[in-house]
Amino acid sequence: MANITLYELPGCPFCAKVTSKLDELGLAYDTINVPSSHAERTEVEEVSGQTGVPVIVDEEHGVSGMAESSDIVQYLEETYA
Repeated sequence: MANITLYELPGCPFCAKVTSKLDELGLAYDTINVPSSHAERTEVEEVSGQTGVPVIVDEEHGVSGMAESSDIVQYLEETYA
């Protein structure tokens, strides 16, 4: 099990931006695909307080429920690059 978990929706361009950065940095991560309906995204809402994706959790660095693809990419670059 990886330390990073990514909540994403297949086909989401913002999620793709994050997965590209994770792959570029060679980071192992687990993916949880969320339902397309925001009303059914209870798991990601519990983690982040909102239903949008992408959201990451990085247990190793105490990050739980970080949203917004640009913020996530910046965090990954600053932490792992």
